Amino acid sequence: MLDDIDQLLIAALMEDSRRSLKALAQVSGLSSPSVAERLRRLEERGVLKGYTVEVDPRHFGYQLQAIVRVRPLPGQLHEVERQIQSIAEFTECDKVTGEDCFVARLHVRSMEQLDSLLDRLNGYAETNTAIVKKTSVARRLPPMA
Repeated sequence: MLDDIDQLLIAALMEDSRRSLKALAQVSGLSSPSVAERLRRLEERGVLKGYTVEVDPRHFGYQLQAIVRVRPLPGQLHEVERQIQSIAEFTECDKVTGEDCFVARLHVRSMEQLDSLLDRLNGYAETNTAIVKKTSVARRLPPMA
């Protein structure tokens, strides 16, 4: 279980994963070595899986984002999964229950590129695509307590 200080450190890192140990120590009221030890333990337990930067795909020309529901044709589940994994513009994909087997997020530069990429799945699956107009809730953690 996480104590209040662990939760405070995680929240601070979620705001800015580049915070220094000194800054985290100030936020938590601990010494820098104590913060380093807590972070090491959180990493070992798998609570902290990595530190990252957030990049806006629009700066690379990806002006459109789509959510694609994918329903493989009979016997094509593994091939569909392989195809999705091989298309770099698919930035996330979850295998889900229900009529669709996959729900994926795709970043593209144009509608033509979207059509071209989805055509690669045509022989293996049916797709249903929604263009993202706005992200109302960005990816975030659920409450820790």
